[in-house]
Amino acid sequence: MLGRLRPKTDLRTLIALLAITSIVITLANTLYATWRVQRMVLIESTLAANRAYATKLAATTELFFQLAQSQLHYSANQLGRDFDNPEVAQQEVNRLREQTSSFNSVAVVDSNGVVKAISPESLMLKGMQLTSQASREALALRQPLVSKPTLSAANNLIVFVSWPVWDREGRYLGYVGGTIYLKKRSILNALLGDQFYRDGTHVFVLDRNNQVLYHQNSQLIGKRVPGIVSDREREESTNGEVQLSEEGGPKLAGYAIVPTTGWMVVALKPTDVTLAPLSGLLLQVLKNSVPFAVLTLLVAVILARLIALPLWQLARKASQMDTQGVSVEIGVIRAWYFEAAQVKRALLTGIGLVQDKIGRLKSEVQSDPLTGLLNRRGLSAVLDYFDTMQQPFAVLALDIDHFKRVNDSFGHDVGDEVIKQVAGTLRHSARQTDVVCRSGGEEFLMLLPASSTEEARVIAERVRTSIAESWIDPVGQITLSVGIASWQPGQHGQDHSLKQADAALYQAKSAGRNCVMIAGQDALVSSITR
Repeated sequence: MLGRLRPKTDLRTLIALLAITSIVITLANTLYATWRVQRMVLIESTLAANRAYATKLAATTELFFQLAQSQLHYSANQLGRDFDNPEVAQQEVNRLREQTSSFNSVAVVDSNGVVKAISPESLMLKGMQLTSQASREALALRQPLVSKPTLSAANNLIVFVSWPVWDREGRYLGYVGGTIYLKKRSILNALLGDQFYRDGTHVFVLDRNNQVLYHQNSQLIGKRVPGIVSDREREESTNGEVQLSEEGGPKLAGYAIVPTTGWMVVALKPTDVTLAPLSGLLLQVLKNSVPFAVLTLLVAVILARLIALPLWQLARKASQMDTQGVSVEIGVIRAWYFEAAQVKRALLTGIGLVQDKIGRLKSEVQSDPLTGLLNRRGLSAVLDYFDTMQQPFAVLALDIDHFKRVNDSFGHDVGDEVIKQVAGTLRHSARQTDVVCRSGGEEFLMLLPASSTEEARVIAERVRTSIAESWIDPVGQITLSVGIASWQPGQHGQDHSLKQADAALYQAKSAGRNCVMIAGQDALVSSITR
């Protein structure tokens, strides 16, 4: 009965479901793998591009400072010949500022820090002594210098590039220097700002102290920000790449160091902008994959039908093995592959054995004359049939408790009546497919085909309870002890399962009788009275 409630799924449906599942899993895995690989490629290529871009800008910036220092060097040589001539000094600063556009302002300063000439003159610093940190550093070091970002006398955030001026006798006269404004339009802004990509990448420049020297957002210039790498990493590598987690979302950064100044040029691109093409790429993969997936599915369904058809036909005929002519009908089934051919051969062999067994069951006396149940010969025939059909079953070994007392107290005739009543109860409790037999004396066996151990326990408990609650004149109430085992094709012999059931029965006897024991379990399954 429990077996009838289970849903029946044919092989064709199972193969189709397997194919669909495989295709869906494969497609999903393809999409996921494509997403992972393309995501990695996009991130790595963006990091590499930003690193290369930052390196290029750093090299350009380095070249600019070298050219700027070269210009100042030439001017310093010119000024060293006639340093005290104000007209020569003024002409030189004007030429430097107007001819090259490298500097926002240019000045000649003597060894006391006094401005001898300046361009543009509108700054009105001529004759004044400069006290800025950059000026003091240039005077103190007396060597070519690119200063740290500093505030000028005109309160501008600047970078000061200077070159010392020496006369022909080697006396230090002062320096010539040019300023580059960081917050105003300058050649440095042009170098960095006019080249930035149009794909979401932007550039900024940090000094050694992580002070912003250039940024597309001019409000950030002059402010300190968290460094993107540690000082040690900055010292060990001239360029690199790093993934950043910021408030605005993760970003991909490439950086490079300007050797002369120690500045860091950073090219930055938001990760979500980098990964934006992924959705379109996955859609293209899906569009290209779905037609092939559908075609594969159709082929799988057709193959499933071709594969399942012989087995389906054989399965239908297997349920009609006791009908006439079924062997001929099975013989015409086209079993075109090995497994179906083997099943077909087994069925034909089984039908011959079954028909032979049926003939023998009809021709031989296989019933117990007292109870009408199968005897040991009938049991053997059933077991042979189950073995041929590879039919799993559960077995119940049942024994009337203290039956010897019944014979001793009331005689063998009463004992026979007790056996017949127990046999009737077993027959009434059995299902249509179950086999009940008297194995000898007060012992019985029940074979429950295609039944689990739990189903067998339920039936055994029902039989035990029915017997225990019955009244038999003149004996009164009697009880049964029951042992349960099961047999699965390919595990062990049927005799082994019968011995297991018999051993479980003796366990039930040892446990106090009137109970059910399952082979391999130590616990007492049930008991009412002892």
